[in-house]
Amino acid sequence: MTRVLAQLSVRRGPEAIEFYKTAFGAVVDYVVGDESIVAQLSIGADATFWVADESPEHFNFSPETVGGGTVRMLLLVDDPDAAIARAAVAGATVVSPAQDEHGWRLGRVADPFGHHWEIGKPLGSWPPS
Repeated sequence: MTRVLAQLSVRRGPEAIEFYKTAFGAVVDYVVGDESIVAQLSIGADATFWVADESPEHFNFSPETVGGGTVRMLLLVDDPDAAIARAAVAGATVVSPAQDEHGWRLGRVADPFGHHWEIGKPLGSWPPS
């Protein structure tokens, strides 16, 4: 099996875990540490990602430290509008509300840790043929 899993670097790991649980309904699959953490989280059956406190000695920096992110996460959901609203209530900033564009219903939020999440769903069959 081959998969690519994102690992998001953050400054406040325990707070980040609570945010992702509240904003996206994530569950914690695995966690190491209490104050400085590394954790695997899942959203639904197929969306797994990692969260780790930044560690400059290992060149692991959060977007807050480097002044912005280099990766944008894409979260596919059945109801992008509801997911964006839930994330906003949990503390995310809405960068763009969901709209229909290029065959997708898609919007974007910035989480409190500097990561941007595009939240959407394809409007037609996916993947395209």
